Amino acid sequence: MARACGEKVKYQTREGVATLTLSDPPANGYSYEMMQELDDAILNARMDDEVHVIVINGDGDKFFCAGANLSMLGKITPRYKYFFCLHANETLSRLEQTPKLVIAALNGHCVGGGLEVALACDLRLAWKNTTDGAKEPKVGLPEVRLGVLPGTGGTQRLVRVLGKSKAIEWMASGDNRSLSEAKDAGLINEIVNADNVEAFHEAIHAYARKFCPPGAASKAVGLIKRACQTGAETSLEAGLALERELQQQLFQSADAQEGIAAFNEKRVPEFRGQ
Repeated sequence: MARACGEKVKYQTREGVATLTLSDPPANGYSYEMMQELDDAILNARMDDEVHVIVINGDGDKFFCAGANLSMLGKITPRYKYFFCLHANETLSRLEQTPKLVIAALNGHCVGGGLEVALACDLRLAWKNTTDGAKEPKVGLPEVRLGVLPGTGGTQRLVRVLGKSKAIEWMASGDNRSLSEAKDAGLINEIVNADNVEAFHEAIHAYARKFCPPGAASKAVGLIKRACQTGAETSLEAGLALERELQQQLFQSADAQEGIAAFNEKRVPEFRGQ
């Protein structure tokens, strides 16, 4: 296990999974400093050949992330706000384009810019606390109630997940939604029942491990992500061309050789992510 902790983003690797924890209690709101650390952590995970899956979660058991730190926003100039949003967009685009599977582990409320971070991930799994009386986390983009719009990719990514009409309804109303409503809409992939946040994190780690060697060809998983994330924003012809190029990379990989050999030899493949 490897650990490297920044002040605002904790970084840990275990069994091929890099976990990036947004840490600014109580709400884990992000600042420029947190986004800088998140940017660095994304690059660390991208460049580490021992990392096959990235998980992003929040510190504690109440919030994944409540979005941009409003106290900070109240003190900076409009020009600084613009460059802050630009950098946040660049950071989340880097996360989205990294050819490794990224899982958002929603350990609490995921609202505003927090949901925008989660939308830049490939999969979103949320914790439902099964302890009696526990409040269910909320999910939403309520920026309109502050007189602004979701400015860290929310207007663009939510419409691609929910469709135009539903996304406009969610953002224009500013209402936060329940986990079940978010799952029914296709925003959340799975709701994980657990009676404490530690059990939730262990369940997420076990889930992430399913996409790691030796059981999974993580290089192929990463390029499937790459084909979908990039290809969906192009024409069908360009998307098919990208798919062919990525497939050729896989045909030349050690994992493809192992997978085809294992199939022909009627044995379980032992992938290496290469």
